[in-house]
Amino acid sequence: MAGTQILQKQVPRIVGKHVYGNMYELDERYIANLDYLTKLVVDSAKIGNMHIVELVTKKFSPYNGVEGGVSVIALIEESHIALHTWPESSYATLDIYSCGEASNPEVAFRYIISKIKPKRYKMFNADRSNI
Repeated sequence: MAGTQILQKQVPRIVGKHVYGNMYELDERYIANLDYLTKLVVDSAKIGNMHIVELVTKKFSPYNGVEGGVSVIALIEESHIALHTWPESSYATLDIYSCGEASNPEVAFRYIISKIKPKRYKMFNADRSNI
């Protein structure tokens, strides 16, 4: 057909940077310390150029005679940071997802690792961008 135009819908680019991992054999001074871990999450957001909208924290009851774990979840403009600890297993998980172009979740992840000081950890990266 002469004169027919094909219109292409412009899809906005979505950046998705996901860094997550597991920490083993954590320092007992930090693993159940709600105030310390909350400050780490807040500081990691700043260091990773992410902006906290809301913070939810929870200190759990003791389990099998061991101090209860902690969950710190930061809703950030760019997505979320979630830290969960299990003192009875000397174990924690950390999940940082950001859709911000200027954010750096890996820097935030490594900052938390440097302060919690696990004897070992695993870190994973996933690109969750739409293009």
